[in-house]
This record gives sequence, C-alpha cells and structure tokens, in this order.
Amino acid sequence: MLDNSFVMVAIILIINVVYVSFFTIRMILTLKGYRYIAAFVSTFEVVIYVVGLGLVLDNLNEIQNLIAYAVGYGLGVIVGMKIEEKLALGYITVNVITKEYDKSLPNELRSRGYGVTNWEANGLEGNRMALQILTPRKYEMKLYDTIKELDPKAFIIAYEPKAIHGGFWVKAVRNIRKGKLKE
Repeated sequence: MLDNSFVMVAIILIINVVYVSFFTIRMILTLKGYRYIAAFVSTFEVVIYVVGLGLVLDNLNEIQNLIAYAVGYGLGVIVGMKIEEKLALGYITVNVITKEYDKSLPNELRSRGYGVTNWEANGLEGNRMALQILTPRKYEMKLYDTIKELDPKAFIIAYEPKAIHGGFWVKAVRNIRKGKLKE
C-alpha cells in the first residue's frame, strides 16, 4: 500500500494535518493555562509527528512527499485554528463606547445575563457611555450582535484578560457558564 505514491502522499498529508492541528491546540491550551490537558494532547502529537516525519525521511527521493508534508503543515494550521474557534476557550473583555449617553443600555445587557460596568465618558462630540463587559469567548459573537442591535453606532474593542478575580463578573460569568444567559 505504501508503495503507491498517491497513497503515500495522501497519508503524509493527512498525518501532517492531524499533527499540526494537535500542535496548534496544544499551544493554545498551554497559553490559556490548561497545562495538564496540553501535556496529554502532546503525547498524541509527538507520536503522529514521528510517524509522519519518518515517512518523509524514508522517502526523501520523492519530492511529492515533501510537498505533501509542507501542504499538510499549512492545512493543519488552518484546521487547528478552526478547532480552537469552535472550542472558544477562555473569556473576552469587551469595551464599548456608545454614540450617545444611554442609561438603559447597561441594564438591557445585564438583563440578558452579562456583567457590565459602565461610566460616563467624554468624547470629541460630547458625553458618551463607556461599558466594560466580560463573557466567555463562546458568546463573543452573540454579544457583538446584541451591542450592534442596541446601539448600531457603538465603538467596540475586545481583548482577552489574563486573570479574573472577584467582583460581580465572576458571579455573572458563572451564571453564563451554567446556561443562564438570556436570549
């Protein structure tokens, strides 16, 4: 079976897509602080890597194997990123600045299950409201859609917090994780 060059190319391509996907996920898990899960994933990753690299090194005279390895690597990065997007590990902090000062906006977001801290801000054209919202990443797009629905002209910027401790946010996030986020 491995004598057929098309089969060999397909196997190398698939092995490298799987290997690099595992590599990408392991790196993300490590960066997000999931050390033990990352270590567990790395055991599978290294086995897949050794098998794939071994196939290429045993057949270096076949350029298509090297090309399959390189293409598989690139595809693996994309697949790994897509998997990570679906997992949506961690939290996102969203800062919002409204076009106009709207006292009802924070309460509307709170009624939908989000933890919101707000304050008055001053912009070039007058008073604004600034909001800071914490949510699990899996609700990130839903939060953006909600904000755009409530204030289509809102300025939105998001980042991932490294550490979260105390305050209403922890309790609100716990409620969101338990599925209490309102539609």
